[in-house]
Amino acid sequence: MQLIAAMENNKYKEGEVVYAKVNPGLKLVIRRYVDDIYYCKIQEDPERNELVYFERELLSESDKP
Repeated sequence: MQLIAAMENNKYKEGEVVYAKVNPGLKLVIRRYVDDIYYCKIQEDPERNELVYFERELLSESDKP
């Protein structure tokens, strides 16, 4: 039950395209969300290591400058 509640609290969903505030030109895809951390793959290079971010460090397409 806690897992479901935690999944409902995240702003971004798995598979959603987001951008890091520090590099808004790089498209990231949310792979998973665990313990308030988003694990992201680089859309253009999914074989590279995952990047991890807190929600406050990410932007959605509509939030992007």
